[in-house]
Amino acid sequence: MATPLIELNGLTQAYGSLVALRGLTGTIPPASVGLVGANGAGKSTLIKVLLGILKPTEGTASVLGLSVTEDTIAMRQRVGYMPERGGLPPDQTAADFMIYAAELAGIPSRAARQRASDVLTLVGLHEERFRYLGDFSTGMLQRALLAQAIVHDPDLVLLDEPLAGLDPEGRDQMLRLIGRLRGFGINTMVSSHVLTDIESTCNWIVMIEGGQIIRNGTLESLTSGNTVAVEVLDHVDTIDALLRQRGAVVRRRGHLLEVTTTNGDPYDLINRVLAETGGGLRMLKASVRTLEDAYLEEGRVAP
Repeated sequence: MATPLIELNGLTQAYGSLVALRGLTGTIPPASVGLVGANGAGKSTLIKVLLGILKPTEGTASVLGLSVTEDTIAMRQRVGYMPERGGLPPDQTAADFMIYAAELAGIPSRAARQRASDVLTLVGLHEERFRYLGDFSTGMLQRALLAQAIVHDPDLVLLDEPLAGLDPEGRDQMLRLIGRLRGFGINTMVSSHVLTDIESTCNWIVMIEGGQIIRNGTLESLTSGNTVAVEVLDHVDTIDALLRQRGAVVRRRGHLLEVTTTNGDPYDLINRVLAETGGGLRMLKASVRTLEDAYLEEGRVAP
């Protein structure tokens, strides 16, 4: 079996009396991981723990099989980090800074120059490589931040809100770049509260709310399900109540009911309830379940 990407065991992180992470336990396999939750849910704190910046108050965490507290240096050699905002020196060119970042990661000078050129080309900054970072637009700065995170060819890159502040075109460019990283053998963990962005780039989802993991699994397992949309003409209250009594999860908007069953065929359940009540049917079809739907079903309101 492949070494887990991340393992958490009772991980707790507190800032004095404020508990940011509460007993996180779980295993994440090699994947394109989406770390989702509302602002303040604990996403950035978890990333800082995984980078070894914060020492857990309780519990343990490992990345690529390496303890974040006992094997910190070895772990960081295999991990890249793209912070949410800046920190890039405005008086250096993109090429000079990328060479510096590569050398800082232990890459020899000559190889660092080639590596810097390669990653700047990858993120679409080859033509701007000799421009000062202080003259870059927001979108260009975000791509430069991504370049420095992968210049040493890591096995995992952690991206904290990589789409913050970008216009629609910039968001599309960044999403495409993130999606390409898996093809280069780089696993990703993308932290975001924008669920549609996560859905388009990730195949494994970790949901955090109030410092606790509420879901940890494949995107497919969260978005697939026995869900059917049915629009009825009459007796909607009775039909709604009967469906719920028989174990279905029902989301209602007027006469439109989205019915999800964990066991059994939802079509069969709906047909039996309609036959019992004599309710008229206007529409019946499979319902597409999004990541936002899955998040809402946990009883939270997505931002």
